[in-house]
Amino acid sequence: MVFILKRTYKNGAVKVQITVAKTLVSCIRGDLTVQRVDAIVNAANPKLAGGGGVDGAIHRAGGPAIMAECRELIARIDTLPVGQAVATTAGRLPASHVVHTVGPVWRGGGHGERENLASAYRESLKCCETLRLKTVALPAISAGVYGYPLAQAAEVAVESICLYARTSQSFDELRFVLFSEEALHAFKIALAKLR
Repeated sequence: MVFILKRTYKNGAVKVQITVAKTLVSCIRGDLTVQRVDAIVNAANPKLAGGGGVDGAIHRAGGPAIMAECRELIARIDTLPVGQAVATTAGRLPASHVVHTVGPVWRGGGHGERENLASAYRESLKCCETLRLKTVALPAISAGVYGYPLAQAAEVAVESICLYARTSQSFDELRFVLFSEEALHAFKIALAKLR
């Protein structure tokens, strides 16, 4: 059963959430790097080299341990393909793991972007499930510098993780943590469509 709830926090922020099977799926506006969850998902580049946006923020907040492990991984695999995911330590972050995934660059929608974005979310959750992690915070993968239109990215993200939650039933909470009010709005709309 799926239902929508709105809850007001002390700071006045509204959190929108649904329950899919036994998993709470929520979206909030906030900083991914301060989430107290088992894992956070990083929208990484294929070389796991850090960078801007979410990726840069995670590496800055987590410290050098994350980059050291990323370098070891890349020495073995060369590049992380679009739609795939790997896990590393979380360094100084409050999470225990960082799951790095590469989302697609938007090229108009006719080059497998939807399938690759769905795969990035699905493979991230598979990685978490393998590690027996129960709470995961996720960003809006590919919706920043990779140019994926925000409303479409939100729909793919919400559909992908809700489908995974329904079939796996391994997670307690899957939390989208969005940096902007615009992104939060897009994800709230995508969640509301699942009623």
